[in-house]
Amino acid sequence: MNNEPILKVRDLRTYFNTDDGVVKAVDGVSFDLHPGETLGLVGESGSGKSVTNLSVMKLIPMPPGKIMGGEALLHGDDLVKMDERAMRNIRGKKISMIFQDPMTSLNPFLRISTQMIETIRLHEGLSKSAARSKAIDMLGTVGIPKPASRIDSYPHQFSGGMRQRVMIAMALSCNPEIIIADEPTSALDVTIQAQILELLKKLSADFGTSVIMITHDLGVVAGMCDTLAVMYAGRIVERGPVDEVFSDPKHPYTQGLIKSVPRLDTAGQGRLFSIEGQPPNVIDMPECCPFHPRCQFAMDVCRTHYPTETKVDETRDVHCWLFNSEREKQEVEAR
Repeated sequence: MNNEPILKVRDLRTYFNTDDGVVKAVDGVSFDLHPGETLGLVGESGSGKSVTNLSVMKLIPMPPGKIMGGEALLHGDDLVKMDERAMRNIRGKKISMIFQDPMTSLNPFLRISTQMIETIRLHEGLSKSAARSKAIDMLGTVGIPKPASRIDSYPHQFSGGMRQRVMIAMALSCNPEIIIADEPTSALDVTIQAQILELLKKLSADFGTSVIMITHDLGVVAGMCDTLAVMYAGRIVERGPVDEVFSDPKHPYTQGLIKSVPRLDTAGQGRLFSIEGQPPNVIDMPECCPFHPRCQFAMDVCRTHYPTETKVDETRDVHCWLFNSEREKQEVEAR
């Protein structure tokens, strides 16, 4: 894997102004994405996974949303500072997104050919006939049978799995460097899920595309991802190589997520584990560890200060006071 990241996100903050207060949906997120790497973003609903990536793409509705600060550096160019015209050249060409439900992303009134050819001609500058040929090739690449005869169909004439394949074909049609897959299999049945994930894995390997996989399914992460980032209340609380995080999770929230996964070797041996309590309300949240009401290891410092980043080793870091020295805790509490 190339040591130089293709995408560097630093201290990204996206807030939403509501009648009830300020929602800090993304509150200081940082991560790197390397060429050919698959990064998994996991966490409960509302943890900020999708908003993080919509912020990178600058697809946040403004207002009520606003990117308050931070950087998203693509080859050194800050996407946060780009205007809409510049971002239109990025979306689809350098970064593509596969959304959760293809039926809400594909225009039901337009043929598949119209939607694919428009994107290819915009970014690749091809003639209409050349763009159509490439679109047919891409549909064949993602496993749609008889693509030449199916390309003029409407979205409702495809099954859910086939519509998702069309979305993947559209995302790959301009050879992007990064694909953001926002829970691409949650609307599909288990058999089709496996086919779509295997397809994404193969295409990433064949094209050398970097992938950000947003999911609730830790099984998907284990089978697809190289690196895992765990999000909670708008922040990344633990990050590291997938195998290491699964075998030795550090943050109590990560430990809870992994323990919540049903296991075949313990079936019928009692109730499934669940993390107690509810995710926090991120409106006007105080500057403390948001997980402390649900954490069995909570200390006084957790209730008053957000934990600083601790490097577990060269490839792993965690935000938890359990891994800070007593001196660091005392210095923070004394402020």
